[in-house]
Amino acid sequence: MRPRRAPAPAARGGRPAARTHTPSARTRRTRAVAWVAATVAGTLLATGCSPAPGQQDGVQPTDTSPTVTLDTAVGRGDADLPDPDDPVYDEALSTPRTDPVYPVVGNPVVDALHYDLQLAWDPDARLLTGHETLVLRAARTAPRLVLDLSDSLDVTAVALDGEALDPTAVTHARDDVTIKAGVVRNERYVLELDYEGTPEPVAAPTTRSDFSTTGWTTGTDGSTWTMQEPYGAFTWYAVDDQPADKAFYDITVSVPEGWTAVANGRVVGDDTTDGVRTTHWQLGSPAASYLVTLATGEYETTALVQGDTPVTTYVPQGSSRAVAVAAAPDALNWVTGWLGAYPYDSLGVLVVDSDSGMETQTMLTLGDTEYATSQAVLVHEIVHQWYGDLVTPTDWRGLWMNEGMAMYLQVVWQVEHGSSVTMRQVAATWAAQDQALRRRYGPPGAPDPESFGASNVYYSPALMWHRLRERIGDARFRALVRAWPQQHADGNATSAQMIAWWSRRSGVPASFFRSWLYSETSPARG
Repeated sequence: MRPRRAPAPAARGGRPAARTHTPSARTRRTRAVAWVAATVAGTLLATGCSPAPGQQDGVQPTDTSPTVTLDTAVGRGDADLPDPDDPVYDEALSTPRTDPVYPVVGNPVVDALHYDLQLAWDPDARLLTGHETLVLRAARTAPRLVLDLSDSLDVTAVALDGEALDPTAVTHARDDVTIKAGVVRNERYVLELDYEGTPEPVAAPTTRSDFSTTGWTTGTDGSTWTMQEPYGAFTWYAVDDQPADKAFYDITVSVPEGWTAVANGRVVGDDTTDGVRTTHWQLGSPAASYLVTLATGEYETTALVQGDTPVTTYVPQGSSRAVAVAAAPDALNWVTGWLGAYPYDSLGVLVVDSDSGMETQTMLTLGDTEYATSQAVLVHEIVHQWYGDLVTPTDWRGLWMNEGMAMYLQVVWQVEHGSSVTMRQVAATWAAQDQALRRRYGPPGAPDPESFGASNVYYSPALMWHRLRERIGDARFRALVRAWPQQHADGNATSAQMIAWWSRRSGVPASFFRSWLYSETSPARG
């Protein structure tokens, strides 16, 4: 996530084959599950002409609007399902757990391996229809499976391994879908769900001013976007919504002709038929749910390149941010000088109607503001492709692992590119405010759960990295900054693991890192 504007003086990421079928707590309420016969294909009626920008809710489709059909039948038998034992899914094996900071989301039983999401969005009716196929491993033997899914969506059918489940075997309440089917540790399963409804964002557990909700957001013109850190993916699909569970993604979205659907990875299919545009995105690297993005609307698309990496920008029609985000190749070039070869096969920049920004994997999601689309923030979010995306914290106590390094390298870039202050002055500012941040928000390694993404997880660990650099020298520091993500690629790590690794390789006692991360008082310099 991008930092809030810094105070002075610091002016201020082999894959499975795709299927080929044609206010700080989450909102809590109970909703009846509406069932349809699992052998009947549902359809979505949607308008094919998008509302004009700024158009308000309540616009009715015309009589000539095309029909978008979404095949939502579940329980079709094994012949139409992916093979969950295919070793290609092994790269997404994870160790899910109960998150100690936000235990209400996620399920330690579910190890999601691949989400295949087929979605249709009707911007006039504000209706999302989805067919989800989830390949999963049971991380534990259990009498049931539980996934996070918002009560604003109605589950209409569920199947397990090709067999439609009786409605009595499934409940949907308190933003959870519970499937009463026993699973055996390390066995793999294929779960299908059909659902529909009007997605709603949920309150974010934060005191920040640049975002107050997470998840799916719908604009007045029917366009949509998502940001979902520390949770919120469950507002638009059934998910194990925790950072410890990484999975592959195929996301196929149908929208009116003239609109664009943007998600993670690369486009592997794009077709417009009868006034409906359907785009298939494929993410070939395992990602945590908070790093997934989806937006729909009228976008200007620009293809750029940095070395061998295609860089594509998506800017809403009428926005003035195209020139700013065109600096993404230069930002990527600078970051690779620090961190080595870019770990993914593409980079995108998606601009949405937000004040914040996110390091969503391979497709940065940035607010439509001058600061959120600045080159400094581009650098920050691109650093996250290594620190946060390639290596992801096991739980939310490790947010500092992402933000500290991204903040530090952002400021290094700013100092190198015309900032009026020196690195010494920036470090002095961070040191002067460190105690106040710890007092208000907690130590960076044990942050206040109600103040997610506060300045303590940015500036305090950034200062720690600067002090370490002073202590071990520039060459050694740069080598270790590059080696950490390379040696832990596509996995998760705890704070303890990162501390131990850095201590061994730097020769600096672990107490140095623990003092910076867990002390309630500012560490002494040295």
